[in-house]
Amino acid sequence: MFIFATTHESAQNTQLKSFRQTAANSRLAFAAASPADDLLKELHSGPQGLETSQVEASREQYGNNKITHGKKLSLPKRIAGAFINPFTAILFGLAGVSACTDILWADPDDVDPTTVIIIMTMVMISGVLRFVQETRSGNAAENLLKMITTTTCVQRRESGESEIPLEDVVVGDIVHLAAGDMIPADMRILQSKDLFISQSALTGESIAVEKIAQPVGNSGDGSLTECPCLAFMGSNVISGSAAGVCVATGDATIFGQMAKSVSTKPVRTSFEKGINQVSWVLIRFMLVMVPVVLFINGFTKGDWVEATLFALSVAVGLTPEMLPMIVTTCLAKGAVSMAREKTIIKNLNSIQNLGSIDILCTDKTGTLTQDKVALLYHLNIHGQEDMRVLRHAFLNSYYQTGLKNLMDHAIIERTLQEQENVPELRGLSEKFLKVDEIPFDFERRRMSVVVKNGKTQMITKGAVEEMLSVCGFAEYEGRVLPLTDEIREYILKKVNDLNEDGMRVIAVAQKTNPSPVGAFSVADEADMVLMGYLAFLDPPKESTPKALKALKEHGVAVKVLTGDNEKVTRCVCRQLGIPAERILLGFDIEKMTDIALSEAAETVSVFAKLSPQQKVRVIKALRDRGHSVGYMGDGINDAAAMKASDVGISVDSAVDIAKESADVILLEKDLMVLEKGIAEGRKTYANMIKYIKMTASSNFGNMFSVLAASAFLPFLPMLPIHLILLNLIYDLSCTAIPWDNVDKEYLTVPRKWDPSSIGKFMLWIGPTSSVFDITTYLLMYFVICPSLCGGLLFHQISDPAVQAYYIAVFQAGWFVESMWSQTLVIHMIRTPKLPFIQSRASAPLTLLTFAGIAVLTAIPFTAFGVSIGLAALPPVYFAWLALTILLYMALATLFKNIFIKRYGELL
Repeated sequence: MFIFATTHESAQNTQLKSFRQTAANSRLAFAAASPADDLLKELHSGPQGLETSQVEASREQYGNNKITHGKKLSLPKRIAGAFINPFTAILFGLAGVSACTDILWADPDDVDPTTVIIIMTMVMISGVLRFVQETRSGNAAENLLKMITTTTCVQRRESGESEIPLEDVVVGDIVHLAAGDMIPADMRILQSKDLFISQSALTGESIAVEKIAQPVGNSGDGSLTECPCLAFMGSNVISGSAAGVCVATGDATIFGQMAKSVSTKPVRTSFEKGINQVSWVLIRFMLVMVPVVLFINGFTKGDWVEATLFALSVAVGLTPEMLPMIVTTCLAKGAVSMAREKTIIKNLNSIQNLGSIDILCTDKTGTLTQDKVALLYHLNIHGQEDMRVLRHAFLNSYYQTGLKNLMDHAIIERTLQEQENVPELRGLSEKFLKVDEIPFDFERRRMSVVVKNGKTQMITKGAVEEMLSVCGFAEYEGRVLPLTDEIREYILKKVNDLNEDGMRVIAVAQKTNPSPVGAFSVADEADMVLMGYLAFLDPPKESTPKALKALKEHGVAVKVLTGDNEKVTRCVCRQLGIPAERILLGFDIEKMTDIALSEAAETVSVFAKLSPQQKVRVIKALRDRGHSVGYMGDGINDAAAMKASDVGISVDSAVDIAKESADVILLEKDLMVLEKGIAEGRKTYANMIKYIKMTASSNFGNMFSVLAASAFLPFLPMLPIHLILLNLIYDLSCTAIPWDNVDKEYLTVPRKWDPSSIGKFMLWIGPTSSVFDITTYLLMYFVICPSLCGGLLFHQISDPAVQAYYIAVFQAGWFVESMWSQTLVIHMIRTPKLPFIQSRASAPLTLLTFAGIAVLTAIPFTAFGVSIGLAALPPVYFAWLALTILLYMALATLFKNIFIKRYGELL
């Protein structure tokens, strides 16, 4: 349903938005300077959040939490957009000229609106189809995006903490944040722990900034975005945890105000630019050709009015008015087909980019391996099973408030299983009181919690090397001993043995009586006692080998970019057949220049122990080498890599910032799903490029045919009405191209947009149809027409009625031959194989093209055909037509094969 607002209502809405933005800025300034209690009182909220009855009132007063990404176009504007483009503008102009010459300025007895009617019919068909397809694709895109859920943790009085969609957040809501979360609105931080937020979307500053809960008081000068106690929509949590109260939502946020002041029109992709280039090449081609045709016919025939009408008809014939509709339909059809394969396209233009990738970079955990990680062993330093290690690991995982990963869930699950047989593991959550925590971040690669049970104890778990760097002691042979080099080597050997078996190992350490309550920090992670380690198994998915093989068959090389250690990574890659003899580590990449990295990235398939920025460097290095790179990930550490790639790919279960950074969302975390998406992207591209190359080559061929006919025939080879009718029926035949089949072989190679290939294709394939157009002229002029007119050529005939019959038969012959050759070229060009034998078009395309041929062939034999100046053709003509078409297909096949041999591909 579309809502049309009056000018008065629109002005009121604008005033309301402006008022809300001004009020929101005042609230943010108040929030930054005021104590938390005063702010909550001002917002009618409290530590437990809003009451249910207050939510709608807050939404009504402060607005909803949606950014207006540019106004939704009204129905009249969308209709105008569907009908107004360079091609239809030309047709409107031609219809106007034809209306003047055929209706307004014509004698009453000679008024003929047929040409105007057919031109406007073509405009209507193209416009209506485009409008319908754009409406359907727009609705489909909106419905598909609804399948992707982005939520935030909100606390309300009656329901407590729960995940709700971002757009349901209102001013006054208490929001809990953890690593990987997007900030859902402009907020004042009420509680925080090592909270670091990336504000690059707002400020352009790539370095994360720390946010704290203390108000800045009256001394807070400068920009609101610099205020340390405020967090803003459009930013995301890098590490730490926090709770805050929403102060502004939707358009009233800083992000919303910035969105209003900049153009929201998306950047054009290379494919859109290519389509635009082709469109203007065809238009310029037409603008050059039409005057040439006009002057040749005007001077040779002497009838400038007829020459003008014929030139205008040529212009109509050269106008690819279906191009915008075909492109829109292909994209919409591709998006819907991908949705059936559980692949959601956030931006329709990403389809072509997905089909073009030749390298897929992917994280290892959960993508190549199973989503469920199992805790196999909880071991002491000597590799013996130890329940104390499991107990301390449970306390660390259970009490942390950050983003629980797969290992945290595996630890908790294993502890609950062991409780039945191990009494000391029962009731841990009641026996211990959480005092504080130091959340995980990707630089430290560890996280700590502080618990109390008589004594205060810090428990830390994390990557082995990082843990060894903060441990000064180890529980060795039942005693706490200093961590000597010998003990360190002993530990690393034990861990290495587990890694070689494909297990991922993290270490657990503890420390009694750290800093006083309220003063805990990363500095406390020092001189800890190493207790033991946890060994997890994350086996490859059963579908991964099959998916990797399918991707390889489609010309896509897979490279693994992981933060995990090289031993576990090598073991998994070996199981999957990914070359892992040489692995580049983050440490190695740090020492490399960009040039050295780009050379190494070509040959290396596995990169381990990478930081987020190192992943970005690898992707940029591959792109600099001319590759089209896709990146698949689901974590906060993958967001930057997705933005740096040609196509960012994520999954519906990913963290918020990863989903927002992605162009493509998979509803299943499975590479087989992605492989189907890549294939569908290539099908979409193939069907678009078919129409573009068919149109370009056909128009180029028609140029030679029309010029030859205009220069040497004593009459017009076809009347304007014939050319326009021919173009109408041909265009209708092309509307089924988006549903055409694509050869399996075409899907095995990445497809990049290359406008230069279209020019080459025009020069090679276009003239083949002209050859047989000219032979048809010769046949009709010297053989068929004389045989029906007493053996006389046109210039030998003195009877005007016989001359008219001669012309009618000639024009009917080229009229029919043009449709046969122009339509059959669709089947020739759509595949490098032999059409109808080795490769068949889809049923809709076959039915429409042959229906078009049948209808147009029948027209000269009907009263309508006689009324537009055509005459019935003799049976012998069709014998010649069959020979002409067979020779045309043979010549087109020859030139097609030469073109493929020379340039490597047809489409």
